[in-house]
Amino acid sequence: MTKIIPLSPDVILNAMKLKKYRVFEGELNLNIIGVRSSDHRANTFNDVLCLLYQQKGKWQLKQYKATTDAGLYFRKQPCNVDGTAVLLPMQHKSCWRLGYHRGQYAALVQRGPMTVLRDNDKDSVIDTSIHHAQLQTGYFGINCHRASAQHESTKVDKWSAGCQVFANPKDFDEFMTLCRDSAKTYGPNFSYTLFEQADFQIEAAA
Repeated sequence: MTKIIPLSPDVILNAMKLKKYRVFEGELNLNIIGVRSSDHRANTFNDVLCLLYQQKGKWQLKQYKATTDAGLYFRKQPCNVDGTAVLLPMQHKSCWRLGYHRGQYAALVQRGPMTVLRDNDKDSVIDTSIHHAQLQTGYFGINCHRASAQHESTKVDKWSAGCQVFANPKDFDEFMTLCRDSAKTYGPNFSYTLFEQADFQIEAAA
């Protein structure tokens, strides 16, 4: 039986250390972090996107409702003949930059290679096992953007074919404001670190 550890700066920093991932330090130097839910059947925004950064010497953490998985539509009808893109949990270095999602609105767009698993079962369950999926590294248009511009979305459906997507447009606006502020000092490129829910679990007391 497992118990989820509530996310906090210390919990995330410890997980980064255990994985030997780079931690970006300095005033408003953003660590963009995703946590994928263990429920791989869900077509909902049941994952978390986080911003971890220092402000006046103290670590700050913001958490947003999101999806790190493709929606049901693209699970059953993959865009790629090799299968649905499932972003690999790892640190994807300098993978995103400030740009425009599909040329329509400001977002983070892929600018460096990212590694994905290819799930070609065409069922409702996202396959995250490397033993049952094809591993590919390259440029797949894995962006970080929002779902609806008008309201918080509850179903992923066509909002993601593998992108990392915010459920709430106001959350996304806040996220992008912080990205732009950070870019004034550190430049327009960002790394992304994706964890699995299990990375933040402990055995529950008997």
